[in-house]
Amino acid sequence: MSTLSTHVLDAVRGVPAAGVGVALHAGADQLDSATTDSDGRIGKLGSDLAPGTYRLVFDTGTYFAAQRVDAFFPEVTIAFVVTAERHYHVPLLLSPFAFSTYRGS
Repeated sequence: MSTLSTHVLDAVRGVPAAGVGVALHAGADQLDSATTDSDGRIGKLGSDLAPGTYRLVFDTGTYFAAQRVDAFFPEVTIAFVVTAERHYHVPLLLSPFAFSTYRGS
């Protein structure tokens, strides 16, 4: 089985994005949820992940609203595929009007 973590960075402020709500989904089911810590990290989401397609949904609207920043994306959804037994890390680089991601290590 595989494990999953994430890290959110605020590209505008140049700091970790603390307090971002993140939910893990498989199909229509929500498997887990957590909030990023003071370093913008969630060390583990879900239990052991079987091969399949998953989605991480980041509550970016609430994060930016708390900072009184207008943002275009109320949420960011990242779909990814677990294929092999390993650790998966999905970072999110965030700004009010753009985002990027990649498969981390």
